[in-house]
Amino acid sequence: MIFNRVALNQRIADLRARDRMTTGRRGVTGSNRSFRRQRRSVLKRLMPVGLACCVLSSPLYAELKRGAVAPDFTTQATLAGKPFTFSLASALKSGPVVLYFYPAAFTNGCTVEAHEFAEATDKFKSLGATVIGVSHDSIDTLNRFSVSECRNKFAVASDADLRISKAYDAKLFLIPYSNRTSYVIAPTGKIIYAYTALDPAKHVENTMAAVAKWQADHNDGS
Repeated sequence: MIFNRVALNQRIADLRARDRMTTGRRGVTGSNRSFRRQRRSVLKRLMPVGLACCVLSSPLYAELKRGAVAPDFTTQATLAGKPFTFSLASALKSGPVVLYFYPAAFTNGCTVEAHEFAEATDKFKSLGATVIGVSHDSIDTLNRFSVSECRNKFAVASDADLRISKAYDAKLFLIPYSNRTSYVIAPTGKIIYAYTALDPAKHVENTMAAVAKWQADHNDGS
């Protein structure tokens, strides 16, 4: 997101036009003072919006880079509304893991992303990969989310204290939410792909491509 200066400029232009209409009655000096007061008022109202946009678009740190060792973790997760304990180390024994962080269950972007991962789960499985989503939501919320939005296809895990998000440099700046960051982790525990974008559009496509490349390289003995 970016600060919407178009709306600000339009508001200032409106103020200028209105001020010109009253110049004859109040005089130039009084008119300019009135305009400056109103412009400052508009700026004060819009500055918090700009700050919020910057906060939502900025992670606390950049995501972990390719080749880094993925921090191990164990946490409570749920699949098809049934809680269980998820262990990254255990999941990696079966193949690569697609670990994706998202801000909050049932929000628009996160719902779209969950639907897309649900539709792609079978293809990920055919490539030997496990998908796990992580957010700060409680396990009770995720029980519902795993059924209605993840469509019983893949697990989502609770990171209530954001400990996992911080370990993966996936926490948003100042606010208690994860950024939208996706990783592909090889069975060796090394990160082979990382991608951060609040727009959910490319996360499934990009992680699928990374898993497919790993599988092709693996089959070739690389």
